[in-house]
Parts: sequence; C-alpha cells; structure tokens
Amino acid sequence: MDKVVQINDWLNGLVWGPYMIALLVGTGIFLTVRLGFLQVFNFGFIMKNTVGKMFKKPEGVEGDITSGQAGLSAIAAVVGTGNIAGVATAIAIGGPGAVFWMWVSAFFGMATKFSEIALGIKYREKMKDGSVAGGAMYYLDKGMNNKFLSYFFCVMVIITYFIMGAVVDTNSVALSVQEQWGIKPIITGVVLAAATGVVILGGVKRMGRVCEYLAPFMGGIYIITGVLVLVLNIGEVPRAFQLIFSSAFRPIAATGGFAGAALGQIIKMGFARGLFSNEAGMGSSPIIHSSAQVNHPVEQAIWGVAEVFIDTVIICTITAITIIVSGEWTTGVSGVALTMRAFKATLPGNIGSYVVLGSALLFGYSCLITVNYYCERAGEYLFGPKCIMPIRYLWIIFIVIGSVGGLEFVWSLADTANGLMAIPNLIGLIFLSSTVVNLKKEFLDDKKKTAENNIQ
Repeated sequence: MDKVVQINDWLNGLVWGPYMIALLVGTGIFLTVRLGFLQVFNFGFIMKNTVGKMFKKPEGVEGDITSGQAGLSAIAAVVGTGNIAGVATAIAIGGPGAVFWMWVSAFFGMATKFSEIALGIKYREKMKDGSVAGGAMYYLDKGMNNKFLSYFFCVMVIITYFIMGAVVDTNSVALSVQEQWGIKPIITGVVLAAATGVVILGGVKRMGRVCEYLAPFMGGIYIITGVLVLVLNIGEVPRAFQLIFSSAFRPIAATGGFAGAALGQIIKMGFARGLFSNEAGMGSSPIIHSSAQVNHPVEQAIWGVAEVFIDTVIICTITAITIIVSGEWTTGVSGVALTMRAFKATLPGNIGSYVVLGSALLFGYSCLITVNYYCERAGEYLFGPKCIMPIRYLWIIFIVIGSVGGLEFVWSLADTANGLMAIPNLIGLIFLSSTVVNLKKEFLDDKKKTAENNIQ
C-alpha cells in the first residue's frame, strides 16, 4: 500500500505541476477572450434563462430530460462534498489564500464549462433505444477525429468517478455522520447504497425528476444558513476577505495547528479543489447536459456559467468565509470535521453542526445519484449498452467500500484522476474553440438582435 501511495504522490506532482495549471487556466483564459467575456457581459441574460426558467417544460424537442432537469442534475453532481470537505481541506493545507485561486479557476472555468456543454450537445448522438448521448468523448471523436483521446477520456471518467464519487463522497458523508452521532461508517455506507440504488436503477429520467427538487432544496438551506453566519459575524467578514487576498500571493507561516504553506502549495490547492468542486475543464458535466431537451447547443451551454457560479462563487465562498471567521482553520483539523466545527462556532447552539451534517448528507447523496450516469455513458461508449446495468450494481457496491476508506489517500487519488481526465478534454476545447465561438454568435448574438428589433 505504501508503494501505491508513493506512486500516486509522484503522479499527482506531475499532473498538478505548473504545466497542468498553465493548461487549465490558460484554456479558460483563451476561451474567455474568444467568447468575449460572456460570463461578464452576458451574465444577466444567462441567469435569467437558466435559474429563472429552471422549471420550464419544453415540448416536441429531442432529448431525455428537460433543460432545467439537466442543469439541476449537473449542479447536484458538482455541488457535493467538495463544497464542504474540499474547501476545508484546501484551507487546512494551503491556508485562506487558496480560496482566491478557487475563485480565479471559477471565473475562467465558466467559459470552459460553457464550451464543454455547447460542444457536447452539438456532437451528441441518438442511440438505438431513442435516448441521446453526448460529452467530451463525442466531440473528441467526431469533432477532432481522435479515437485515442476519446477512449482515454472514457477510461479516466470511469476511474475518476468510481474514486471521486462512490469512494470520496461516501467517505466524507460517513465520517461526518460518525463525527456527529458516532455511527459506524459501514452502516452509513449500506444506507447510502440502498438509497442510491432506488434512483439510479430507474435511469436518467428518474434521476432528473429527483434532482429537480433536491438541488434547489439542499442548495437553498446551505446558502440561507451561510448568510445567517455572515450576518451574525459581520464584524469579522471584512477581515476574512482581507486574509484571503493578502495570503493569496505570499507563503503563509505556521500558526496554531496550521503547518504553513508555500506559494506553490497555496495555488495548487486552490486550483485542485476548485476543479474538484466545479469540474470545469473535466468534460464530465456535458454528459448530463447532453440529455437536455433543447433546440440549440448554447441554450443549454449557458447553464455551465450558472453552474460554476452557484457552486464555487456562492456555496464554496460561504464555506470558506465561515471557516476563516471561526478561526478553526488553525487547529490542524481538516475535511468535513473542520467545516462542522466552523459552523458550530459561528452559530448559536448546535445549529451549525446539524446544518453541515444535513448538507453533507444531501450533497453527497446528490453526487452519488448523478455522477454514476457519467460512468454509464462512458462505459456505453466503450463497450455498448450491455455494460450499463453492471456499472450500476458495481457503483452500489463501491459506495459500501467507500464508507470505510481513508480520507487523505482517497482525496489525493481523486486529485490525480481529476487531472488526468481533464487533459484530453482541454486539448479538445482548444482545437474546437472556433466551433464554440460560432455557436455562441449564432445563438446569443441573434437573441440580442431579436430583442433590439422588438424594442424598436
């Protein structure tokens, strides 16, 4: 086992070295510029036509689930334990400055996620059973004509989400339940496996219906609680933001149980946890979004901007500010336990710890019932539809296994798998950027002209 850890540490150092960070951020910057900073200049239009119309039901449009169901399913997939345990781990290892780099990755990641979804739908295919399938493997194959990259991507999807979803999310939930109530992780694992099986065995349509109500409910509770923390501790909030900005560009010294962090470590933790949280650049979200009932790729692609904004700019920031304001980040505690302590310290009574526990359960469960779909589509692309049911049953088994895994090693393994999965996708986005630009012009520019004509 020690040898496996050593190999993963070496590979993680390569994957999350300066070249990978340059590729990830560089792709986001490149796409942001080429798309005319759409996450800034089209932000109002995007939010109005995503969150503002999340329950709209289209008719007579090709796809398996509604645009809102696809968007909310994707949000349910990314708003997971990364928002609770991932942010806490980033601050515990990299200090408050890591949060700044999470924001940077999110800003440029909005353009990246937009591009992924647009391409995923443009190159999606109708399957023999009448369903539609899309994602990075399809635009790498049909758009770039590169089978090797599409196959490599699919293999990494399966490895990544069996580690990051079934193992990491279950592990974080099981540890939070044990921290609060002392329930053995294996018991939590069995319960989660059963609850997940009820949804995923019903396919994508059942998943869409569940996420349509689960995502707004779980996100709403966490956001409202976070706002309450900010209000009750308003005097400390400016200092928390100041600490984030001041420590983003310089090494931060050891204090209390915090071991200190070099600048490279601060940046690495920010980008790695940012990617883990919002998944911009990984090419995974388009797999769910490609099932949406839409007439044009950009009609769904704008959900990518909303998705990253809600996940990282809102929810991750709430977690981060609470942890910093509480002062618990200097105690040496990490993961879900750190976030629970922070909320408990900043809210009266035990309200905070129960909210975090409930959110960890809902966030983790939402991931478990959605990211399995990524593995199904990747497996179907590689081996055909016969592998879908075996993947579902194997997923349920891995949830039980994940409940007793070790936190530090599985987080490190998930980081490595994340990075490897992102590489072929980022290459595809760069080569197909002109296609994305044309799709954006075709849709958003035409919408603007139509609105101007209506005013006249």
